[in-house]
Amino acid sequence: MKIDGATALVTGAGGGIGRRIIETLQARGAKKIYAADLPSADLSNLGDGVETLALDVTDEAAVAKAAAAAGDVTLLINSAGIFGLAGLIAAPDLSAARREMDVNFWGGLIMCRAFAPVLRRNGGGAIVNVLSEAARVCVPFAGSYCASKSAAWIMTQGVRAELAAQGTHVMAAFPASTDTPMVSMLEMDGLLDPAYVAGAMIDALEQGLEDISIGEHALYMERLMFSDYKALEKESAAILPGATAVAEIDD
Repeated sequence: MKIDGATALVTGAGGGIGRRIIETLQARGAKKIYAADLPSADLSNLGDGVETLALDVTDEAAVAKAAAAAGDVTLLINSAGIFGLAGLIAAPDLSAARREMDVNFWGGLIMCRAFAPVLRRNGGGAIVNVLSEAARVCVPFAGSYCASKSAAWIMTQGVRAELAAQGTHVMAAFPASTDTPMVSMLEMDGLLDPAYVAGAMIDALEQGLEDISIGEHALYMERLMFSDYKALEKESAAILPGATAVAEIDD
């Protein structure tokens, strides 16, 4: 898909990656961009050609209204997501896990369902679901986050298959840990620049790729997933919930 002349809608537009996606789309010649995020998000200073939308992606009625208002969209980028630093068993309750699934899985599916007819009417277009290298395997210190992103990956495959007949290209992006406010609680070295992530993502879309791992560690995880998945699982299993999790990641 060519970005020049496209009309895009980006969720999570106030986040570190979402904002950089918008900047990349602008640089590539997008005709119009809808920047969607929660009412509390900072959507200021996004530049010309950007229309802001207050939107909770988990609210089906609100998303339906957004799809009716943004009927010219040819590219949907689902970048909205939340990250919780909790294990599946170690978490004090399931509230964070439920919220991660609501946003990271259900929110993406709600957006895909609402905008599929819009994309069909506009010639097919494309959907990009921003996932994470954490979709590849469960890293226990953030177990429910991994589960939500893995579910979103399987959802992406299903949406791709169902929308192929209408000519909609569906891409999954698997960035490594990126320097955004969402991961500010992790004192990690080697975080990716969100501008780099956005650029790589849009490059892959314009090349017609269906899946793109971004960053050295994401590529490492992809290779190990196909060559020795049990080794990837055992390596990731060592990063358990608790005070040592960040130190283990740094190592």
